[in-house]
Amino acid sequence: MNEDTVFEALESVTDEVSFVHFVEQLAAERRVSEAIPETPDGCRGEWANQSIEQFLEAAAAWARDSGFGRRPGPKPESPWKAFAMFMWAGRGYE
Repeated sequence: MNEDTVFEALESVTDEVSFVHFVEQLAAERRVSEAIPETPDGCRGEWANQSIEQFLEAAAAWARDSGFGRRPGPKPESPWKAFAMFMWAGRGYE
């Protein structure tokens, strides 16, 4: 599992089937990150947020700061893609 695989899955989200595929890839990346030693700043691979609380807080902060993806723009037309971006942000937005 590598970041490119997860990013490709994110970029491919258009509907519920591709969204679930993205979530599966994101979960697989998270499992792999568990084996990576934590850096002094708290990261494990691409995962800056190690708890579910940190993940959800980061995703919510991204949603507030970006207008749920409008900034830097444009907001995805697909609500599935917008929610996938929300989850993508949860892993690394600080």
